[in-house]
Amino acid sequence: MLSYLHVDVFAPHAYAGNSLPVFLDSAGLNTGQMQAITRELRHFEAIFLEAGADARTYRARVFDLVEELPFAGHPIIGAAAALHETAESEEDQHWTFDLADKSVSVTTQRTGSGYFGLLDQGPARFLGEVATSDEIAAAFGLTFADLDPTVPLAVISTGLRYLIVPVGPQVLARARIKADITGLLAGLGAQFAVLFDRAACEIRHWNNDGILEDIATGSAAGTIGAYCLRHCGAQSGKVFTLNQGRFAGRPSELSVEPHGTPDNVTSVKVGGEVAIVGRGAIVAPSHA
Repeated sequence: MLSYLHVDVFAPHAYAGNSLPVFLDSAGLNTGQMQAITRELRHFEAIFLEAGADARTYRARVFDLVEELPFAGHPIIGAAAALHETAESEEDQHWTFDLADKSVSVTTQRTGSGYFGLLDQGPARFLGEVATSDEIAAAFGLTFADLDPTVPLAVISTGLRYLIVPVGPQVLARARIKADITGLLAGLGAQFAVLFDRAACEIRHWNNDGILEDIATGSAAGTIGAYCLRHCGAQSGKVFTLNQGRFAGRPSELSVEPHGTPDNVTSVKVGGEVAIVGRGAIVAPSHA
């Protein structure tokens, strides 16, 4: 049997925020098995850990319902909190996760209701600005006038390449993805898209087919941190709160802390509370 912890990330208490199964020991599982488990449990993502040589270092693999991801924010923060829970320590803990393309660090501390995790996503890469167009607006069920004309569309990565689409006040509630946007994004050099209302400091993000809306997207929050440092007057080292999830019925708060200058974002830290929901065990799929 494979044991896992069920946690809620970016949540002050259980049954809020973004849910996640954390498999603390995935040694022996292959890619097909991990993907099958993720689809079976039907969370937005699942994370599979394998202990490294160091007691606080783990290999991590993250899957959504479609594919393996090279990076994701809420699974890494949730995994760190789950490890802290099993360590049964009252002291702050520091963890390192080795992903396919890079390693990231997380600091966790106990709170009155669970844990707080702070993930350092590392430097941001600015991959170019994108011309505002009717086509991009229409991809989200919007019009050209719904886009914020005071700041640019931009592709930024702290691990995943996001097209950041700034929109005007009260526009997020009307946004929808009506047809798969994968091809559109690929042509712009992006993998995913995030809509950003900078007046409300709120975002929305979906799978590219628009079927599932994400509740709290740590990787997107990292790119928003870099974007705000460059374009929106955010200050290096100063934390701001990013809102997400209310349209999915699970309002979440993400702490975002960019570092550097507008021309050189050296690090973006993304943090949030994590609640332990429960423990479970499943049978490993044998024919994946």
